[in-house]
Amino acid sequence: MTSFVSHTTIDCRDAYHLSEFWRALLGYAMEDDDPNEPGHEECLILDHDSGHSILFIEVPEPKSVKNRMHFDLRPREGSRDAEIARALALGATQVDDRRLADGRGWVVLADPEGNEFCILRSLAEVAATP
Repeated sequence: MTSFVSHTTIDCRDAYHLSEFWRALLGYAMEDDDPNEPGHEECLILDHDSGHSILFIEVPEPKSVKNRMHFDLRPREGSRDAEIARALALGATQVDDRRLADGRGWVVLADPEGNEFCILRSLAEVAATP
């Protein structure tokens, strides 16, 4: 017998605000029959194509240490650097720059509540690198 991942859960201070950041960044949607609204203590976003969903749940304690798990994001289209610029414009902050001179590498960002995530090169950028 095995299990499967039902959804990814992120503890946070403001479920609505954080779900809106991630929804814009990932292009996910809200459930049609249960839209997220300001003041909701639980907000779910989902990717209709893959079926993956992320649940944001408000908790009283603040984030206090580095994440033990994080998302590695790869742009569906465009470049890594364009996606980094878009994430920053949405409210992310840069934590670390791991880009290499040959174009490989990634950048570590944090969402508005300090949860780290990485942006990798797109598959097209990877394929174009010898």
